[in-house]
Amino acid sequence: MKSRIMYIESKTEGLTGPARIGRVTFSKSGATLHYGGKSFQSLKGSGFKSNYFDVETGERYWISGPKKNGADSLYATNISPEIDEDVRDEYWIKIRGLSAPPAHK
Repeated sequence: MKSRIMYIESKTEGLTGPARIGRVTFSKSGATLHYGGKSFQSLKGSGFKSNYFDVETGERYWISGPKKNGADSLYATNISPEIDEDVRDEYWIKIRGLSAPPAHK
């Protein structure tokens, strides 16, 4: 399965919600994304401030490729996303362009 580091933000609590940076895998057809034991499918433009839904629960999410400047959320927020440990170095070096990841808290 193909995989990619993505920004995943829950929209169940409103316009902004808890977010993560993590490795998403794609189904063979590419129509379904998998992350954290959940499966997501596209809303194909019909979502309000969301672009994917959890296949099991119907909960809405904003899932997108992370940006070099770190402005990944759909709406500006001062809440930083959690970064999964298994993608941390790759995220900071390859996506954000740092020579080394910042010190981990």
